[in-house]
Amino acid sequence: MLKFIQTYYTKAKQNIPWLKELGMPKLLNYLCTILGFLCVGFAVLGIFLPVLPTTPWLLLAAWLFYKGNPKMRIWLLNNKYLGPYIDNYIKYRAIPLKSKIISISMLWITILFSVYIVNPILLKILLLCIAVGVTIHLLMIKTLK
Repeated sequence: MLKFIQTYYTKAKQNIPWLKELGMPKLLNYLCTILGFLCVGFAVLGIFLPVLPTTPWLLLAAWLFYKGNPKMRIWLLNNKYLGPYIDNYIKYRAIPLKSKIISISMLWITILFSVYIVNPILLKILLLCIAVGVTIHLLMIKTLK
């Protein structure tokens, strides 16, 4: 989508001189930066909510910051708490063992509590299927020792 907007803007800029003054690249930078912060927020929530993945949101935030605000990308990659998630995944395509154990444990604690609370049997089955799927996914990712 971003590529489409940039391509459209470049073509339009050649045909419409006043579009240069509109400041579309700055608008895209602001949009990417805002979306990057939104993704960082989802990633932080993902640390505490086992069904919401952390690393994909951080990778997306890093890409958005790369497009919109390189200083924020550097901040994210050098962040004491969030940087190692991205670094480990980019360098090794792996998750630390401690993170896997905590993620799977919290996932099952949360899902089993939710299954206990909800009434419809179909919802219970859906929650258990999600937990099994996420567990399989986490176990398939290489483990960083």
